[in-house]
Amino acid sequence: MAKSAPSFRCAECGATHAKWSGRCEACGAWNSIVEESPLSKVPGSGLGGAKGKLIQLSALDTKEAPPKRALAGMPELDRVLGGGLVQASAILVGGDPGIGKSTLLLQAAAAFARKGLKTLYISGEEAASQVRMRAARLGLADAPVGLGAETSLRDILTTLEAERPDLVVIDSIQTMWSDRVESAPGSVSQLRAAAHELVSFAKRRGTAVILVGHVTKDGQIAGPRVIEHMVDTVLYFEGERGHQFRILRAVKNRFGPASEIGVFEMTGAGLAEVANPSALFLSERGQAAPGSAVFAGIEGTRPVLTEIQALVAPSSLASPRRTVVGLDSGRISTILAVLESRCGIPFTGLDVFLNVAGGMKVIEPAADLAAAAALLSAREDTALPADMVIFGEISLSGALRPVGQAENRLKEAAKLGFSQAIAPTGTKAEGTTGMSMRKLGDLVTFTGEMFGAG
Repeated sequence: MAKSAPSFRCAECGATHAKWSGRCEACGAWNSIVEESPLSKVPGSGLGGAKGKLIQLSALDTKEAPPKRALAGMPELDRVLGGGLVQASAILVGGDPGIGKSTLLLQAAAAFARKGLKTLYISGEEAASQVRMRAARLGLADAPVGLGAETSLRDILTTLEAERPDLVVIDSIQTMWSDRVESAPGSVSQLRAAAHELVSFAKRRGTAVILVGHVTKDGQIAGPRVIEHMVDTVLYFEGERGHQFRILRAVKNRFGPASEIGVFEMTGAGLAEVANPSALFLSERGQAAPGSAVFAGIEGTRPVLTEIQALVAPSSLASPRRTVVGLDSGRISTILAVLESRCGIPFTGLDVFLNVAGGMKVIEPAADLAAAAALLSAREDTALPADMVIFGEISLSGALRPVGQAENRLKEAAKLGFSQAIAPTGTKAEGTTGMSMRKLGDLVTFTGEMFGAG
């Protein structure tokens, strides 16, 4: 393999020379010419000897203005975005088919357009007439939103360069295709190319881009995981088909808190915001019944109260059923094992069904104690007090561990009329009034005091 010729550069003026000499002919400086080493010596994959531009570095304490944000006037959406839409941000929204992603984003596009942002809505899955029909049904036909139906990435980028919008919605990224990639739309290479071009346009032109992504049967956004790393914010639109509630959850957000949620209700006129989700999730809760426990949880920065329902029945199967909706099934299996091993309460030969009312999904470990209370209440056929909330994490030893933001949980419970709370020992709850709190150290004490078992 032939070796590349050495390169010489003047340290004073940067002029390049074919060979070393004592004096630079460009600036006249003496002994300023030095030999440059190549950036990489790996054959075939290196960068060669060509130098790039110097990067401008700054100190960590450099003062910069906060990013510009635009409010949609939809408090639930603005909350999930971290306080509004950030200029030049890239947002990926995923959700099950038919859950209401297009409805939500059309409402959001109309809201931002009415606030003065130049907004485009590019649909790759529906014809323009279908989007207009949805807009008319939602009462958004008069919103100043530019509508287009196209899947060619080249045509879309050409239009965006000419229009220079403040916000563009791409529905969906799986339908986009680049003529420079030899694969079908929706393939890994097409997804990566389309996402890269659109995110680069957002950063280059200062346009906020919202991408809609399909999800797999496991609930994850389809395609390479690198797409989620490219964008600034990843939102999941969740909800059960049989419930009217929808949850917009921030999984990743470079401009605000992650795990923040916005709650919506699906109506005939579109998605309506829910200002007090705790009251809504508990609205259908009647009198105290066995198998029901109210959990005081935290979603992002917001306290949310939900009802955990359990049913325990004798099983006729060799392997009893364990059906869990809205909670981590692996964590419920761990709780059942701790109840049997540490408390001596067996669930062998019993079918166990657990559900979070209202279609809510609870992912924090603080729900352990409430789930255990619901299971024990169903097994012992004993109802818990109707004005009691429960929260706490259960360790494998059976000890109860305190969780964060206990004050916010109790304040929300007191606001909704709850007067009793059960929490782990060590829970800090100063400043809460009107709540009678009982602090317990382990699961054995809890089962003994509440159900006379253990």
